[in-house]
Amino acid sequence: MVILVGTSGWQYRDWRDRFYPGGLPQRAWLEHYADRFATVEVNNAFYRLPERETFAAWRARTPGDFCVAVKMSRYLTHIKRLRDPAEPVARFLGRATALGDRLGPVLLQLPPTLRADPPALDATLRLFPSSVRVAVEPRHVSWWTDATRTVLERHDAALVWADRHGRPIAPRWRTAGFGYLRLHEGRARPWPHYGRTALASWVRRLTETFGDDETAYVYFNNDPGGAAVANATTFAGLAARAGRRVSRVPEPPAR
Repeated sequence: MVILVGTSGWQYRDWRDRFYPGGLPQRAWLEHYADRFATVEVNNAFYRLPERETFAAWRARTPGDFCVAVKMSRYLTHIKRLRDPAEPVARFLGRATALGDRLGPVLLQLPPTLRADPPALDATLRLFPSSVRVAVEPRHVSWWTDATRTVLERHDAALVWADRHGRPIAPRWRTAGFGYLRLHEGRARPWPHYGRTALASWVRRLTETFGDDETAYVYFNNDPGGAAVANATTFAGLAARAGRRVSRVPEPPAR
């Protein structure tokens, strides 16, 4: 099992002097990040889909083993609410595929007010080529049905395992040949850090579910104060001690 560990985004001003050296210009932050992490989840594509040239530039600026998960534009998920998905998906793929071999999973985060519609989800997932991995994060309880699980399994799309306050907020279904975990907010201090016990629990859940030849993507979305970077480093250390291969993360701070 290979666990790719990263953060949800890299352009956070309060990471300066915590993760980025104070004198490093922001235009060089991606290179600094990619030298220390092997994956990132791009959240800003949800709010404004970058042009194809931007995705191509990210590919050119990152090493060959770097993996970029990209969050689907909210135009499809929150405005269209999965209706008429052909044009939004085609536009998204027409741009994001400029990442080439750097393109990782596409994240479909559904709005919390969107009730279950397995046929609409099925129609959307059909539009993605088999070469593109898709992870789906429903956020309304009506989605937790056999019909939803069947749709995800049919398309080898991962149900996102999500955590807030150290507790799962979605079923821990295995629906694909890969895993996808998002950690939104921990309960440890200082806020919004995760404690070692909570992180160790997620390591255990992943290792119990996915085999030695499978991949799991883990992204920390608790960015304030650099918590995501610190927790990613701790999580990777715990996974390595559990005997799993883990992508590179920054060295933990000296004590």
